[in-house]
Amino acid sequence: MKTIALSLAVALFAAGPALAATQQEKMKTCNAEASKKELKGEDRKKFMSGCLSAAAPEPEKKELSASQERMKTCNADAKTKNLAGDARKKFMSECLSGKEAAAPTQQDKMKTCNADASAKALKGDERKKFMSECLSK
Repeated sequence: MKTIALSLAVALFAAGPALAATQQEKMKTCNAEASKKELKGEDRKKFMSGCLSAAAPEPEKKELSASQERMKTCNADAKTKNLAGDARKKFMSECLSGKEAAAPTQQDKMKTCNADASAKALKGDERKKFMSECLSK
């Protein structure tokens, strides 16, 4: 019995460095994969844990809620339409509430651009240039 225990202890002792080298190689491989996938934070920790235990799960993709998806869409639409100031606020409010927002009228643009120019305290040629650029958006 002592001989078996001694043999087992010697075998484990001899295998130790080999296991460590294997684990080190596994760590390198997992790190490389995590870097390639550009994983950070909790996603990287989950991936590394799974990878090192030989079952690397794909990181969870966070799905956007309906309201987050709506916000993303409305923001993109407002950007595409080059909306700013009050016109953007009005558009976003209507878009997020589910109402279809009409394109801002020239009068709406004029109000928004005037308000923005006043907020920036623009005068003379500077104001004219700003208004021209603002109204052409």
